[in-house]
Amino acid sequence: MRMSPSLAVDILILFNNKLVLIKRGKEPFKDSFAIPGGFVEYGEAVESAAIREAKEETDLEVAELSLLGIYSDPNRDPRGHTISIVFHGKGIGIPKAGSDAKELFLFELDKVPDNLAFDHNKIIQDFMKLFRRG
Repeated sequence: MRMSPSLAVDILILFNNKLVLIKRGKEPFKDSFAIPGGFVEYGEAVESAAIREAKEETDLEVAELSLLGIYSDPNRDPRGHTISIVFHGKGIGIPKAGSDAKELFLFELDKVPDNLAFDHNKIIQDFMKLFRRG
């Protein structure tokens, strides 16, 4: 039987020039900092999934949505092979934790913790390279 990888999205949100991170309320990586994100639903465009996950987890709307990259290491998620399409954008509204986000935090870009869930450290490092160039 052939199994396909799961498809997820993650979204780096800048709010007032600070990075929005959540503290996970569920396993895996419960109580760890993470980039907001989640699984793409059947029939849903990945861009729509990123905007939906941002709203569900942070209560923010997202402007200037852009693609950062695709992260597909088969070991990036302990639940199984999960490919994440990662976006970035600007948050609009009042940030507030929701759904499986236990808490929400805003970090200066040079003060992001380095013990993040999944491969989110690598994703943020890649984003920082792009951000410094831009």
